[in-house]
Amino acid sequence: MAALALPESNETFEQLLDAYSQKHRHYHTGAHIEHCLRELDSAPGLAQEPAEVELALWFHDVVYDPYSSDNEATSADLACALLNRHGVGAERVERVCAHIMATRHEAPAALDDSKLLVDVDLSILGVDEAAYATFEKNVREEYRWVPGPLFRRKRAEILESFLARPSLYSTVPFRTRYEAPARRNLRAAITALRGE
Repeated sequence: MAALALPESNETFEQLLDAYSQKHRHYHTGAHIEHCLRELDSAPGLAQEPAEVELALWFHDVVYDPYSSDNEATSADLACALLNRHGVGAERVERVCAHIMATRHEAPAALDDSKLLVDVDLSILGVDEAAYATFEKNVREEYRWVPGPLFRRKRAEILESFLARPSLYSTVPFRTRYEAPARRNLRAAITALRGE
C-alpha cells in the first residue's frame, strides 16, 4: 500500500489472510502467496511496476472456489474495488486487473508485468520433485469431490496443455531456472496420471 502511496489497510490484510486460510484450500493458501512473493523478490528489476505486480499477487487467488470458473475475475474485481476506493488512476487499476486475469493461464499474457506475474505463479512447476509431489497432492485434495478417473484425465489434459507450449516461462531468469525441471515434473506427473 505504501508503494502505491495508499494508506495502510489492516482490514484488507485481515480479509486476505482469512481468505487464504479457508478450510477447503490446500494449495491456494497463504503459503502459495508467500512462495510467490519470495519468487518476485528473487527477480529484482524485472517488474516495470513492482507495487502493481505485488498487489496482483496478493489478490490473484483471494477468491478460490473449486466449483467455480470465475475465481480470477472475482479476485480481480476485489483488487480493483480496493484501488478504486482509494482513487487510484484507471490505467493502473486496469493493469492490476489484467495481471490477475492472466493467471487463468488460458492465453499468453499481453503485458510484460503480467508475464512476470504468470512466471511467478508457475514457478511451482519447476520446484524439486518432492515439493512438486506435494503440490499435486494438494491440488488433488482441493478437488477431492471429483471422481478419480475424471480428475486424472482432466488434470493430465491441463498439464499436457502446459507441456505443449514452446516455453512455459516468458522471462529469461525464470526460464533459465525453471523450464527444464518444470518439463521434467510435468512429464512425470502426466505419466502417473495416465497410468503409463
